[in-house]
Amino acid sequence: MAETAAGTDWRAWQESWDRQQEWYMPDREERFRVMLDMVEAVAGPEPRVLDLACGTGSITDRLLRRFPGATSTGVDLDPALLTIARGYFDGDERVSFVTADLADPGWTRLLPPGPYDAVLTATALHWLSTGPLATLYGQLAGLVRDGGVLMNADHMTDLGTPRINAVERAHRHAGMDRAKAAGALDWAEWWDLARKDPVLAEPTAERFAIYGEHADGDTPSLDWHTRTLLEAGFGEARAVWASPSDTLVLALK
Repeated sequence: MAETAAGTDWRAWQESWDRQQEWYMPDREERFRVMLDMVEAVAGPEPRVLDLACGTGSITDRLLRRFPGATSTGVDLDPALLTIARGYFDGDERVSFVTADLADPGWTRLLPPGPYDAVLTATALHWLSTGPLATLYGQLAGLVRDGGVLMNADHMTDLGTPRINAVERAHRHAGMDRAKAAGALDWAEWWDLARKDPVLAEPTAERFAIYGEHADGDTPSLDWHTRTLLEAGFGEARAVWASPSDTLVLALK
């Protein structure tokens, strides 16, 4: 990974993370676009956003490029991805980061005082099983202002369509194989690079001590998400975007 005269090239790491994630989700940018369309529709061009399980800050990066008057608080537990996020956004007063474990019942006490116009998260909450995720949805309902929005983009599996699921997965993985042959990095290869970086090696070791290779969570259906969000205290909930493998569910307070 390239370095600037001042040290680590955080932009290069941010872009490398985005490319690695796009190997799994080629339509990732379209999903982000719809997410920000709905933020603008609900909260206008200067929203106060909670970027939940923010990773390197991919959502925050797109949020601020589209809405320069927005502010964002990123929350994550991963020390390596937060190191990249903090380096990438260093000096931007619109952005702050909080290290917190979403499975800890008291994690919301670490946040700047609410409420938030929007809580946004993508490709992250499948790390949680349905029990903790339902609890988290209840906590998030308390962080969003009346009229505010929560959006979660993630894998949402419909077990009632096994044949559709199988052909979609086979087609998607064939595309991933072609991209891999053309040089795309997968999850494991990206983390191998991070382990070798002098700045990221220590936080990467800490990250794997926390999570292991990958957490075993759940990917419940869209119906589960909408029902659980309504039970958590949101007034309306439905999908606003979907690909063959991913769904963006929106809940309005």
